[in-house]
Amino acid sequence: MLKKDFGICIRALDYSETSQIVTFFTKSSGKIKAIAKGSKRPKSAFDGPIEVFSHGKIVFWDSTKEKLSTLTEFEQQPGFTHLCEKLLAFNCCLFGTELLSHLTNDYDPHPELFESFLQFLQNTNDIRDTPEASRDALVLLILFQLALLKEVGLQPILNYCVNCKTRGEIRDTRYETYFSSSANGLICRDCEGSFPDKIRLTQNAAGCLTNLKMLAESNEKTLNEVEKILVHHFTNTLGRPPKMAKYILENQKPR
Repeated sequence: MLKKDFGICIRALDYSETSQIVTFFTKSSGKIKAIAKGSKRPKSAFDGPIEVFSHGKIVFWDSTKEKLSTLTEFEQQPGFTHLCEKLLAFNCCLFGTELLSHLTNDYDPHPELFESFLQFLQNTNDIRDTPEASRDALVLLILFQLALLKEVGLQPILNYCVNCKTRGEIRDTRYETYFSSSANGLICRDCEGSFPDKIRLTQNAAGCLTNLKMLAESNEKTLNEVEKILVHHFTNTLGRPPKMAKYILENQKPR
């Protein structure tokens, strides 16, 4: 059946001298894998070779999950041309793409997540090349990662202790707060002994996780700590370290 949708390319592999295998995250159909025959030819129905982050209206022959769909049209919109100018911002988007690919299933639509991902790419592309660029990119990545976890049903508990359900000490930065991936959320000082995998948070990082509005005003050191916690959590969730994580964490090393 021929379908029309709006999609973002999250993976593109060469299939032959003229064709590609592409993965799109679409608004109405979810994640689809398709063959784009002739996409690498100078004149094709796809406005040239398809690249990661390219987006626009697509037409494809739907197929079963066991077979590739066939992309027949791709009306590309203006791309995110400034991403390559800022290495960390570019890597943040690649990391977001990797997580999106691993945590969503084929033909499982998430319209709100699609909009969040598109907005994430647009906002990251719009970051100006200033001393604050790295900090701004990390804020956007953290917010997208949390939106992704929420949408796929893996949202960590960040407003009370997962174990004893108390809110007071979690919200009060005078007390020690921990994050446990196995518990999927924050742990208070009275419960931390029961979770060997817990990681102690600084007051600033704990404040950001319990009140996401603080992210926008946080310094890069605090954002790096929050991102390190999330990388640890995704590693445990996926059962392996995400490939792009090292490029984000490398940014945290002293120069």
